[in-house]
Amino acid sequence: MDATDSDQGGEPADPRRLAGDLHRRLDRIEQLLTGGTTAPGARPSRHGPPAEQPAWRRETEGEQRWAVTAAVLLAAAVQWSLPPRLSFRPHWLLPLLEVVLLIGLFAANPRRIRRRSPLMRSASLALAALVSVANGWSAAALVRGLVLGREGEDAGPLLMTGAGIWLTNVIVFALWYWEWDRGGPVHRAAGTRQYPDFLFPQMQESALAPPGWEPGFLDYFYLSFTNATAFSPTDVMPLSRWAKMLMLAQSAVSLITVALVIARAVNILK
Repeated sequence: MDATDSDQGGEPADPRRLAGDLHRRLDRIEQLLTGGTTAPGARPSRHGPPAEQPAWRRETEGEQRWAVTAAVLLAAAVQWSLPPRLSFRPHWLLPLLEVVLLIGLFAANPRRIRRRSPLMRSASLALAALVSVANGWSAAALVRGLVLGREGEDAGPLLMTGAGIWLTNVIVFALWYWEWDRGGPVHRAAGTRQYPDFLFPQMQESALAPPGWEPGFLDYFYLSFTNATAFSPTDVMPLSRWAKMLMLAQSAVSLITVALVIARAVNILK
């Protein structure tokens, strides 16, 4: 049957409809060959409507707050338990400010982080900065004490102190990765920025994750932990320059802290 023959009732077939059917079939074949997804940054097919964007690139309901809340509370508890000589004085000030800011942010977004507000954004960045300043102060005081011989009389307390500072350092950089990747959690939920600063494996292959997958705080905590232990990227790749520099800084701080604490503890045990 040619294009002018009738497929129903003797009416001639519409060439535009036939072309549209052919284009849709070509798109379907292309999706089957490529795994059914469109690569980030790729142009949509000209044969029909674009394929649905993955969840991490489109507007979603927002990330739950419980993970980042638990991490900040843990960091504040560790900072509170450190010896006063290694803390910013008064040693209760910065942990208290962190908890106060955390309560305010929790009240503004108690379940999911969706509310877009310059004040909330500033408070969230201020919280990350406070945790960073408190832990940076403690790490610098510990390193200085080890170099000058004023710290590390007993191996047990030294290892506990070093582990607490190291763990808080992991939380600190996880907060910064989480706060800055694609503009932060609110912008990620709104899908306003398409190009990621960190490339997770689930972004490259849709078969590796469910359709609704998008990075959350625990994913950035994992990124921070692996970077602090391997001193280099593992399965999550930094794409932007600031992400590379931040990972470089974390690796350097982690290496110096771990090397000095372990070296001093080994000397004490000998």
